[in-house]
Amino acid sequence: MKIAPVAEVKARFSAYVNETRKGPVIVTRNGKPVAVLLAIEDEDEIERLILAYSPRVKGILQSARKQIAESGGVEHEDFWRDIEQEQ
Repeated sequence: MKIAPVAEVKARFSAYVNETRKGPVIVTRNGKPVAVLLAIEDEDEIERLILAYSPRVKGILQSARKQIAESGGVEHEDFWRDIEQEQ
């Protein structure tokens, strides 16, 4: 993992993109982390990253967690039985 100030990353962006092959590059402003540069392997990885930071997906997950906490969720066996019945 490499850490670099935003001004340096801006001046040598291509070099820092290449550095991501070795690991994440943490970008700082005034000594505090503000961004991360990551290498990606394929388009599926882009989709996973976008979903992980999507406010809509976060809202759906938060709502699901709340519902599970309130209802106690579904037993493992019941879940799979219901899935098999739908097929």
